Amino acid sequence: MKQNSSRLMPRKSIILAAGAALSMLSLVAHPDVADARAGGGMSMGSRGSRTYSAPAPSQTAPFGATPFQRTMTPRQQEPAYGARAPFGAGAGMAMARPRHPFMSGFMGGLIGAGLFGMVFGHGMFSSGMGGGGFLGLLIQLALIFFVVRWAIRRFSNRGGGTVGSVASPFGATGPAAPQQGGQQNVGVAITAADYQAFQQALINIQTAWSQQNVDAMRHMATPEMVSYFNNQLTELASRGARNVVSDLRFERGDLVESWRENGADYATVAMQYSMIDITTDMTGRVIEGDPSNRTTVTELWTFVRAAGHGTWLLSAIQQTPRR
Repeated sequence: MKQNSSRLMPRKSIILAAGAALSMLSLVAHPDVADARAGGGMSMGSRGSRTYSAPAPSQTAPFGATPFQRTMTPRQQEPAYGARAPFGAGAGMAMARPRHPFMSGFMGGLIGAGLFGMVFGHGMFSSGMGGGGFLGLLIQLALIFFVVRWAIRRFSNRGGGTVGSVASPFGATGPAAPQQGGQQNVGVAITAADYQAFQQALINIQTAWSQQNVDAMRHMATPEMVSYFNNQLTELASRGARNVVSDLRFERGDLVESWRENGADYATVAMQYSMIDITTDMTGRVIEGDPSNRTTVTELWTFVRAAGHGTWLLSAIQQTPRR
């Protein structure tokens, strides 16, 4: 009997070692367990017509966001992700803007109607090119220069602001939304109450995620995002794991873009937050993460609501490039 017992002991050790190896293999095969918070460290969801356009850089996320790995929005015939110059790129974008339609008609009308000729008593390109004619031509050219410069400044300032949204800290009113792809979207003013709603949504969604409360998420996110969350929770459960996010603290954030399309308001905000992010097995034993150390992440969250009213719903999460 003692010999049988001594033989069983190595077998038990082998079985335990094999089980531990399988557990480690599971973690290696699923490296995203380390990013097991809501979203799983992936870029997923939809941003309306801007799904395949790179969000603008901001102070919180200066390197923009990674392309979507999961989305239900069909791809249109567009340039590659990030091929366009960033929104708010400054002088380069300003020079690339199409001419103001008023300016084209304004200068054409001046020349065609011969107003310069009425002022100086002869046409702009009159045949008299003597001393007086040459002096008059110089005066006309100078006048054209000053009129054009004045008109460009005037109508640029009245034309609806800059291209792109300048990053604003949470709690400040955001500027008008950018213009993209030849389609001018109506800017959406983001108020202090909206910023507060974004921060609260971050906390509420991560809390519902930790509680595995999919029903609660249906009131906070679009059906697309809820389906992704549900799939991730199911995948974790199939591996005998559960992710718990606690002590979440919002660190900083700013507005990246806000726009209106098809009767809906969109707002993309960059948010940096820290938390205790651990993954446990079904017995509560920690298998990933450190309950004593905080994890800090920066993500871009896009929210959507009915135009001008209603509750903001999470429609996308995007990760920032790791540098």
